Amino acid sequence: MKFQNPIIKGFYPDPSVCYANGTYYLVCSSMHYFPGVPLFESKDLINWNQIGHCLTRRRHIALDKVSSSGGVFAPTIRYHENRFYMTTTNDTTHQNFYVWTDDIYGEWSEPLYVDQGGIDPSLYFEAGHTYFMSNGTDDNGIGGIVQCEINILTGEKLTPSRSIWQGSGGRYLEGPHLYKINGSYYLVAAEGGTEYGHMVTYARGSSPYGPFTSYPYNPVLTNRNLGGYPIQGIGHGDLIQAPDGSYWLIHLGFRQTGQWSTFHHLGREVFLTSVEFKEDGWFTAGDCGTTKEFVEVPYLTTTQEVNSLYTFHNTSFNTDWCYLRHPNYDNYIFTDNKLTLTGSNISLNEADSPSFLGIRQKDFSARITCEVTINHGEAGITIMMDENHHYDLAIKKIAESYHIILRLCIGNIKSIESSFPLGDLNTAKLYIESENQKYSFSVITSEGLHTLGDGLTRYLSSEVAGGFTGVIIGLYAFSEEAPNSAEFTEFSCRYLTD
Repeated sequence: MKFQNPIIKGFYPDPSVCYANGTYYLVCSSMHYFPGVPLFESKDLINWNQIGHCLTRRRHIALDKVSSSGGVFAPTIRYHENRFYMTTTNDTTHQNFYVWTDDIYGEWSEPLYVDQGGIDPSLYFEAGHTYFMSNGTDDNGIGGIVQCEINILTGEKLTPSRSIWQGSGGRYLEGPHLYKINGSYYLVAAEGGTEYGHMVTYARGSSPYGPFTSYPYNPVLTNRNLGGYPIQGIGHGDLIQAPDGSYWLIHLGFRQTGQWSTFHHLGREVFLTSVEFKEDGWFTAGDCGTTKEFVEVPYLTTTQEVNSLYTFHNTSFNTDWCYLRHPNYDNYIFTDNKLTLTGSNISLNEADSPSFLGIRQKDFSARITCEVTINHGEAGITIMMDENHHYDLAIKKIAESYHIILRLCIGNIKSIESSFPLGDLNTAKLYIESENQKYSFSVITSEGLHTLGDGLTRYLSSEVAGGFTGVIIGLYAFSEEAPNSAEFTEFSCRYLTD
């Protein structure tokens, strides 16, 4: 039976996976969005269900006024002696830390900090020792993958940090994970930068400290030479065994908007690629070292589940939706099929926490609708990449009447492209049609559909905006003067599949 990549769609980068008690658990980066570190579970590595987040309290992670794509980088999840550990980086404060839980569906501990620099931390447990690794520079000034031993109860370093591998020669060596398989130690990492040159590389050694010998044919997995192929940016992998004992790589990648359109705006997503160990102990990955869209899975007995409709009814405000940085919860009221926002004077253009609730865009083709009601100020739907790159379709009170506006924000150019008068009517049904290359913005009135204009997806892409996130479909409210009240009902995001 075949499955289709990606296995988790939308902005869920830097995946890491572990296995415990018959279930797989997966975490991803969240950057400046809150709650931090989305958490998923699966029985087959193909069908994933989000069950929560690891960082759910303000004191878990400092995000106040963090720049877009700052905050939480590249987590690792591991299971050891009946306890789950998640370690990650707050790239803004340059701190590596971990949290733990004995109940994967419950709360996670307070953070424990490790005095080792770099990013993308990982844990490896063996024979009473806990090895902590990251990329960076060791205590002797040598760069590479850096490792020390820690007291897992406190985070205290027990040994000096030591550089154990300098990679295969690619730039931006990062994302290390260590495994012991058939008596050998495998150090898997990412190189090339999380862009079109991204790749998975690895080395093999006889102890947790090596010495490590690079795989002779590195990179073991990359799509960097597949020009025109829809899946690009393959890298940052984590090894895992499937239910039948076979090995696979969970890793990130992204989908470009067209065969020859080298832009991506949905973010880095989660992919799955097969691994085969050879008689000499080295392993290969994928289809001749590449990740393909359709992959044969011998052990899969159930079909791949696809959810094409997301509404207030079938999503959870606590799980599927997210805030920009730490929210003021007083500005949010959740009721059955309705969200009420109190808009503040913090706008979407600021590296702050406006009244905003978002859900990740998961596919190119979509139809997004929501009915919005305001008393004054402005409220609507934003297609958000970051504070400098977003498209807003909103109701705005101007003088004594209401208007539908389309605002395009691209870098330092922020322009209201068109306006449609509503008169005294303060309620409207907003409609956005998403395609690979553009968004179309409209309002549905009693007279039918009135289109205000388009916005090209490329201007919300990582290639233009920079950063490490993807597009979020956001509901927001804003008022320059007194706080306003905005109601959102009948939200729907329907994806159109072939």
